[in-house]
Amino acid sequence: MPQGFSAFITNLGIRDTTDDFVFIKSSVPCVADGVFTQSLFAGPSVTISRNHLKDSQAQGIVVISKNANVANGSVGIADAQEVLQLVATETGIAAHNIVIASTGVIGRRYPIEKIRAGLLGLGKNLTPADFHAAARGIMTTDTVPKLATRQIGNAKLVGIAKGVGMIEPNMATLLTFFFTDAAISANSLRSIFRSTIDKTFNCLSVDTDTSTSDSAVILANGIAGEVSEADFASALQEVAQELVLKIAKDAEGATKIIEVTVDSAINYAQAKTVAKAIVNSPLVKTAVYGADPNWGRVAMAIGKCENEQQINPEIVVIRFDNVKVYPNSLTDENLEQLRQIMSKDQVNIHVSLNIGEASATVWGCDLSEGYIEINGKYST
Repeated sequence: MPQGFSAFITNLGIRDTTDDFVFIKSSVPCVADGVFTQSLFAGPSVTISRNHLKDSQAQGIVVISKNANVANGSVGIADAQEVLQLVATETGIAAHNIVIASTGVIGRRYPIEKIRAGLLGLGKNLTPADFHAAARGIMTTDTVPKLATRQIGNAKLVGIAKGVGMIEPNMATLLTFFFTDAAISANSLRSIFRSTIDKTFNCLSVDTDTSTSDSAVILANGIAGEVSEADFASALQEVAQELVLKIAKDAEGATKIIEVTVDSAINYAQAKTVAKAIVNSPLVKTAVYGADPNWGRVAMAIGKCENEQQINPEIVVIRFDNVKVYPNSLTDENLEQLRQIMSKDQVNIHVSLNIGEASATVWGCDLSEGYIEINGKYST
C-alpha cells in the first residue's frame, strides 16, 4: 500500500452494525483532484468538496455511508460542515483541506449527535490505513468491497470504489477514491485523472440514473518520489478499469457483465453515444439476462440515436463475440451459438459503424428481478 496514509474506520450508528464512517489522512498535504456529479440535486458533500479542491490540494477524505445527506437544505450543509470541523479539530488539518463524501438514502439528516460522540478521540485512534477495511466501510448495497492496486516504480497506487445502483456517471463516478505516494504535478494529475475517469467510470452504466452524490477523488502525497507520467497514467487506467468491472459484476441484481464496443465511428463522442444507447437499453439488458438471441434489440438501440444522422444502417455490422448477426442470415444453428454466447458471465457486443476511425468501449450489466427486489425496499 502507498506510504504515509492513516485511517479511522468505525460504526457511528448510521447503519446497524457494519462500519459506516471512513476517514483517510495523509501525513503530508497532497496534490489532489476530484470530479463530481452534475446532478441539479447534488448534496452538500459534493458542493463543499468541489470548492475545497479548487486549489488542487487536500490532506484527508471523510466518507459517510448509508446517508447521502441530500435535499436537507441549510441544515444538511451545516451538518456536513460540522463533520468536517469535528475531524479538523481532532486531527489538526484545516477543514478546507478535507474532502467529504456521503452515500445512501436521500432526504435524511445525519444522526449528528451520534457522529459528534463517535468522532471524539479520532486523532488518537488513527492507524496505518487499511484500504480493504475502507473499501468495506464505504459500501451500501454492494455485496463485496472493491479495491485495486498497482506499482509505479517505487510508488504505489490503490483505488477503492462503491456503487452497484443509481449509476450513470456524468463527469463523475458514484464514489471512488485513489491514493498514491507518487509525486506528480497538479496540472499533470488533473489531466491524467480526468482523462482516465472519462474513459472508465464515465463509460459505466447500471441503470441510467445519475446519483446526487457521485464523487471521484485522488490524493498524491509524493512521499515515494517522482514517477514516469506515462507509467502513472497507465497504472491509473488499469486500476480504474478494474474497479469499473468489479462494480458492473456486483451491480444490483446483476448476473452478467455487458461490454459494448463501437468502432469505425466519426468521433469518440459518437461511438460512446451509440455504445451507451445499447448498454442502457432495458430490452438489451433483459435479453442478455435471459440469454435470448434477439440481436434486433441492439439494432433498435442504435436506431434510437436519432441525432447521429451520419449512421447508415446498410453498412453497420453487429457482432456478439465474433459471431456476425447483422447483416447475416441466421440459421437455427447460429441462433443456438448466439444463445450460448449470451449465457456467459460476460457478454461482448461489437458494433462497427463503418463511417470513421474512432471507437469507444462501455460497460454495464443485465437487468433481472433482483434489481426490483433491492430497489423496491431500499429505504426500509
